[in-house]
Amino acid sequence: MKLTPLLKDQKRELEDWLKNKKIINREAYRQFQNSLDSKLIRVITGVRRCGKSVLTHLFLQNKKFAYMNFDDERLFDFDTDEILSSFHEIYGRDIKNLFFDEIQNLDRWELFVNRLKRQGFNIYITGSNSNLLSKELATHLTGRHMAIELFPFSFREYLKAIDFKDDFETTIGKGNLMYEFRKYLKDGGFPEIVIEKEEPKRYLRGLYSRIIERDIINRHDIAYKKTFKEIAMTLLSNPGRKISYNKLRKQFNIKSDHTVKNYVSYLEEAYLIFLLNRFSYKPVEIEKSEKISYAIDTGMINNVSLKSSQDYGRFYENVVALELFRKKSFDLSIEVYYWKNIKHEEVDFVIKQGLKVRQLIQVCYDISDLETKERELKALVKASKELKCSNLLIITEDKEGEEKIKGKKIKYIPLWKWLLKE
Repeated sequence: MKLTPLLKDQKRELEDWLKNKKIINREAYRQFQNSLDSKLIRVITGVRRCGKSVLTHLFLQNKKFAYMNFDDERLFDFDTDEILSSFHEIYGRDIKNLFFDEIQNLDRWELFVNRLKRQGFNIYITGSNSNLLSKELATHLTGRHMAIELFPFSFREYLKAIDFKDDFETTIGKGNLMYEFRKYLKDGGFPEIVIEKEEPKRYLRGLYSRIIERDIINRHDIAYKKTFKEIAMTLLSNPGRKISYNKLRKQFNIKSDHTVKNYVSYLEEAYLIFLLNRFSYKPVEIEKSEKISYAIDTGMINNVSLKSSQDYGRFYENVVALELFRKKSFDLSIEVYYWKNIKHEEVDFVIKQGLKVRQLIQVCYDISDLETKERELKALVKASKELKCSNLLIITEDKEGEEKIKGKKIKYIPLWKWLLKE
């Protein structure tokens, strides 16, 4: 089979897809908009179906570009010289912008991209595997690329996608906003659910299955498929819980911690989960610390996992974690951790920037419970003294304001309002 007809088919499919697509101006586009004229290779990574292709189209709007999607088994047998030849045959000799979708499926792709870069092409690539891409980028494309990490819609993007224009300072507007906020928590922020109105349970289960089977089990040739799937489901079903490789090894009767660590890393590479380290000023302690696992999307937790009921406390914490990871992707100087002392008192999120801890955040869905409130405040005050940080925040369901505890000013803000802050 010749390559040119396949690429023509892909070009037509992309044009038809974009023609009927509602394009949302993503926050990632605004963050990197000032780099439109840069000659660096743009590398856009993120979980499948989070909008990487649409974001790339935003960067390429009003520009002529050649397109190739490597998420197509028919392309595996073609060599790279044929690709460039077919591009010129379809788009002409003056084509300068190249868009490669899901490029991690091409063996030795980084060498191909490097060669194209040396030949003067402007290159845009997407991928759904963080480690594979970052490893090759660090080795072969150092200084020649710009990394952009994309997530499902933030709550701000969600409201923009559904054209929400109500004034939430009014009673009716606030009611409508809270309805959408709970819907966002329940169904998540994947664009095809929000914009195309795909049925969440069917769509997300299909997406999860594809990532597990195709992107992880097949790619890494996992032998103990059942055990791996059980670990994946356990992590997805328990967001905000600490994980220990040794405990997982014993729970699932696996021979080595190394195997468990690999399994967890595969889930992280595919963007199904994110891991949070315990804060320490010592890198060795950070690496050895228990991790906290969060899911890529609350809709995935709600519609795919084994949760028997909605746990808004966990949902709240997961949404905050994702928003912090999203901000971290825009500003590489930001680091996010959790804090825990020898008395097992904990703070959910430590935001470090440069050498200083900039903010401490507790997430508490129901702050009205006095015992819970006292526990959260006690840990926050202790962490504040130890880390020399006075910017203290508790994110709640509905409490707003501030109070002083032991000389420390504590701010309260509802989650929906915190999420609307730029």
